Amino acid sequence: MARDRESFTAFRYRNYRIWFTSIFISNIGTWSQRVAQDWLVVVDLNKGGSELGIVTALQFLPALFLSAPGGILADRFNKRKILMITNAGGAITALILGILVITQTVTLFWVCVLALILGTFSAIDSPSGQSFNSEIVSKDDLPKAVGFNVANFHSARIIGPAITGLIIKVFGTGPAFFINAFSFVFVVIGLSMMNTKELFRMPPHEGKPRLREAWRYITSRPDISLVILNVFFAATFGLNFQISNTLFATQVFHKDAGQYGILGSFIAIGAVIAALVATRRGKRTPYELVSYAAGFGFLEIVLSLSPSYFIYSLVLILCGFAAISTMLSSNTYVQLSTRANLRGRVMGIYFLVFLGGTPFGSPFIGWSSDAIGIRQTLAICGFLTGIGGLTSYLFLKRKLTAFYQNQSGDAN
Repeated sequence: MARDRESFTAFRYRNYRIWFTSIFISNIGTWSQRVAQDWLVVVDLNKGGSELGIVTALQFLPALFLSAPGGILADRFNKRKILMITNAGGAITALILGILVITQTVTLFWVCVLALILGTFSAIDSPSGQSFNSEIVSKDDLPKAVGFNVANFHSARIIGPAITGLIIKVFGTGPAFFINAFSFVFVVIGLSMMNTKELFRMPPHEGKPRLREAWRYITSRPDISLVILNVFFAATFGLNFQISNTLFATQVFHKDAGQYGILGSFIAIGAVIAALVATRRGKRTPYELVSYAAGFGFLEIVLSLSPSYFIYSLVLILCGFAAISTMLSSNTYVQLSTRANLRGRVMGIYFLVFLGGTPFGSPFIGWSSDAIGIRQTLAICGFLTGIGGLTSYLFLKRKLTAFYQNQSGDAN
């Protein structure tokens, strides 16, 4: 019982309770827009996997250019105010897309443009949002806060896609974008309600924070380098559910919007279980994270062979568990292993790698799905997810051994 209570210590902070509640509403909106946007492209606009891949790529393209600079902003300026600006921008973007849909003036061009703009706000938001955790809870409670944030994100994924599928079936895709616009406003309100005197703020960075300091730090740490490389392969090729679920539901199993929406909820069930397990366990080792990614890749290969919608849904639960075990443990490892004065910039680079591969992976997945089929494409992605992490480990094995030997010597 005592251990169960310790898992929830992050909630003793009022600012964290406000943050947790506001981002839960926002996460529901995020999943609503993702489901609606994919359905809008494939069904309403009657496009294929290639176009869906392009839209997905454009949404994550800004991460290539802005995640790392976003980390500099997080280290230099007030993270709470940055988050208020990015969420306000996201609200306006979602609102415009919703208006275009309900007025029946939306085209693929505008979906692409607004996906790019929303991705711009998200790329700047992510480093500040992640490093903001260290300002609303103490360092001892940070792993629990990160774990509950991931559980929060995927609990919303249980609700958002399922509700959105029903909304699309009855009202069309337009209302889903209005839901997301409202959810962004809720975050702005939550941030404005926080007690700034209770924030665990670091002293301001002396001089201008430079990105190359973070690059040097990462390259000097083979453990962090391995974790980030592992994340690159798992995120670029493994986290393809936005495309694969859409194409499996519409082209393989021929399901309607409601049955398509529920697939996201199945992923979320496994993801929430993984996140809750993570709040009860300590920091994982880089070796464990590589094994998690290998297991995730294997499960995606199994998913590609699913003979029915029912089996596909069940395997999605396992994929959700494996994916979040990999991503959450990696995120926590990097945050806890990085010096506080570099955390914003390092997390910026982390998100550059985490999201930056998507602009290349998504068009490949979309094109390959049209060319050889979604089953074959998903199997290839699973293989690349697993082999990428293992190859990274072999590449860095000698440096890792020397790094841990030096650490052991310093401890003695």
